[in-house]
Amino acid sequence: MHHEVIPEPATSELTSQLADLVDANQILFHQGILDAFGHVSVRADYDSEKFLLARNLAPALVGESDIQEFNLDGETADSRAVYLERFIHAEIYRARPEVMAVVHSHSPVVVPFSVVDVPLRPVMHMAGFLPQATPVFEIRETLGTGSDLLIRDARSGKALADVLGSDSVALMRGHGAVTAAGSLQAAVYQAVYTEINARTQADALRLGTCTYLTGEERKATAATMATQMGRAWNMWRTQARARNSSPAAG
Repeated sequence: MHHEVIPEPATSELTSQLADLVDANQILFHQGILDAFGHVSVRADYDSEKFLLARNLAPALVGESDIQEFNLDGETADSRAVYLERFIHAEIYRARPEVMAVVHSHSPVVVPFSVVDVPLRPVMHMAGFLPQATPVFEIRETLGTGSDLLIRDARSGKALADVLGSDSVALMRGHGAVTAAGSLQAAVYQAVYTEINARTQADALRLGTCTYLTGEERKATAATMATQMGRAWNMWRTQARARNSSPAAG
């Protein structure tokens, strides 16, 4: 059965956004950032009070017909199952008008930094977007000690958005991470390199004292890499599409 999930008339811009969001899901799966869980969204080009997010589905299985439209209250006219944590996206978009894309992941090397007293910090030039010390959202401060750690409502979504503040990345204690950016390509890049930086930092700390980027280095490297993200996106997209079209993938 076909579902009309986007009520606005189809346009070339919308078609492009849908295709890019599908690619983002596939890229993040093939890069090991998302598995059966996690999600990525993009603010709708045609309405800044709306965002696009897949229905409740494993990212690797997402196609254009699986994309739903939400308002900033996390509501959709689509009757299919939705992600429980859509409020992560809704409240970040509400708080940050400049943000155009959000990724929520459970990156396995990032999660440990959410439960220890060693902050995730930028150690490599590809990760200058990271805060000097990445903030950690403690859900107990909002929902007490008996929650399932999920962002199930606007209240906890707002609390997470407050901890993120103006930063690009925040960790979620015992849960994962969220990254927000001014474009879908940038959000995907940040999600990938948050994981790579975490792995590099953990490896370095096992060897000895770690040297971190200065504030000036963070700004300089972030500015340089902002001009190069398309190269990574094009490679990752090509790889993901090739894997999906291979006989083994079928």
